[in-house]
This record gives sequence, structure tokens and C-alpha cells, in this order.
Amino acid sequence: MSDRPVFVVGCPRSGTTMLQLMLHSHPRLAVTPETRFLVPVYYGRREYGDLRDPQRRRTLAEWISGDRTTKFRELKIEAADYIQQVVDGPGSLGSVIGTAFRMYADRFGKARWGDKRPSYVKQVDMLLRLFPDAQFVHLIRDGRDCVSSLKEMPWYTLNSYHAISTWAEAIDAGNKLRRSLPEDTYYELRYEELTDDPETELKKLCHFLEEDFDPAMVSPREAATDAVPLHKVWHSNTHGDVTRARVGSWANRLESWEISVCEAALGERLRANGYELSGAPAPSKVHMAKLQRTMQKRRASRKRKNMRDRLNRLREPGPVAALLTSEQRALAGIPQQRVESPELAGHA
Repeated sequence: MSDRPVFVVGCPRSGTTMLQLMLHSHPRLAVTPETRFLVPVYYGRREYGDLRDPQRRRTLAEWISGDRTTKFRELKIEAADYIQQVVDGPGSLGSVIGTAFRMYADRFGKARWGDKRPSYVKQVDMLLRLFPDAQFVHLIRDGRDCVSSLKEMPWYTLNSYHAISTWAEAIDAGNKLRRSLPEDTYYELRYEELTDDPETELKKLCHFLEEDFDPAMVSPREAATDAVPLHKVWHSNTHGDVTRARVGSWANRLESWEISVCEAALGERLRANGYELSGAPAPSKVHMAKLQRTMQKRRASRKRKNMRDRLNRLREPGPVAALLTSEQRALAGIPQQRVESPELAGHA
């Protein structure tokens, strides 16, 4: 049985929370609510030094479990237990992070853990450094529906040009991953097909994950109580049945100029993913110029961040890859642990 980590990625508002709950409803998978410590810990790794030192591991674990910005408390695991397991565990950055997720899975008596954060689709290289055996599930939704939904979110303070850019970046990242990653590592599915025939699509997904399909995945309402924090009111629809009610709703939620810009800028990407264009008139040069400036600024920002990370990789303070799962240990050349039963093997 597999114990590989699973990451749910995509453009924000593409249905990733719904998919998270479907996976969390599986008897062997526990997919966490969104946390806020994995990315800052990775990019701040030099601050914590060589984590082969137990005291350094303790310092990092105390920050992860104690800082209010990390949302660690939403995992509902005991901070003291987490800190002790980190201190007693392997000395690598991925192991410190992965221990929190593994303990979350232990809460539910499940063998595998997963994490959901849409923006991870642009950070897969980082995630594979931390968890070299990870699997990635990319949920794709009509970009016009994503843009219209982003505009309505209380936490989304950027304009429509940024929303359009966000979807384009997610699709472009997915195209690169599809070409570069093994078939057993990266998987794509469409929101529209998942909501139209959940059972068929989830059976395909389970085959990719090397898991048996479980009917509970089709109706994940109960999982929402555990995996969706109550304060996230914008996910209230996850407490009901899977529905196609919002499919194509962009036609009534976007302004005419936004539809024109979406189809002009995203048309090729939309068609490549099976979405038909409405034939909206061409957008104004002013709107397209604003979009191009937004895209250029975002590209420049990503390039600067990637450059800083490449420099940091030349002077790593200690091991990065996790050493928690059977495949992670095998990749590191560590002999497999002997277990007494299949149940223990699943929790290795």
C-alpha cells in the first residue's frame, strides 16, 4: 500500500476544497485544511540552520506550532506532542514539516496525508525537494468561472487583471509539469467533469493514487466538518451536495469587458482544455495593455524569487528531503524498517 503524500493544486476557486474533501473522505487519506507554514519555512530555512541538531528542530517546531500566522491550530494536534516527535524524528527540513501532516493523518487513523493549497501548482519543484515521492493532483476549471469567483471573495483584494493572470499561470505551470513529471506523479482532472460524474472521475483518480475507490468520496459533506474551518464562510457550499450549479456562471458574473479580456488573453488555453469561447468582441487596447503590464510584473517577481532560491540551494544549511515514508527513506538509501502488520506498514 502506498504512503506517498498527495498535494491538491490549481487556480484558486477551481474547486480544490471540494476535491480536498472528496479525498479526505477516503478511508486511507487525510487532507489537511490550508496551513501557512510550509512555504515560509522552506524559504526561511537558512534561519534554522542544520536540522540534524535536535535543538534546532525544536526551535523550528516551536515556531510552526506556536506562531499565529501558521494556522497550525487548525490541524487540532497537540503542540507539545508535535514538538517532541520532531525532536525525536529525522533531521531534515521536510521531516519537520511532514511530521505535522503525518500526525494529522494519525488523528483519523489514516495511512496517508495530503495537503491542499492552489498556489502549490507553481511551487512543485520546491515540494519535490521536501517530499521527493509526492503525487500532485491538478484540478482545472474554466478560467472565466475562476476569475468571476475570485472577484467575489472577501480575501481577494487584487483586480481582474491579476485574477486572469493567476489562471494563466496555473495552466502554464500545469503544462510544464505534464511534460516533465512521471505519469505516476502528476494527474489532471477538470472541475466540470468531476461535478458531472464524480464517481467515474474519482475512480480514475484513485487508480492514479494506487488506492481503491470508496463510495464515501462522492458525498463528502461529513468531511467538511473536520477539514474546512468554520470561519471560511466562502466554502459553505462544501457542506452540501456536489453540484454543477456554478458551471458557466461567469456569463452572468463578469462584466462584458472582462469576458472580452479573458477570451482574448486566455483563448488558446481555454480551448486546449476543452472550453468553448463565447465569441465576445475584441477588448480595448487599454484593457489589454493593463493586463500585459500586470503579467509582466508578476513574471518579474517570480523570477527574482526563483533566483534567490537557486542561490540558497548552493549553500543549504542541512538536509531538505523528508525521511518519513517508505519511498522517501528508500530514495535516501535508508534500509526499510521491519513491521509486524499491514496496519503498521501503512503508518510507517
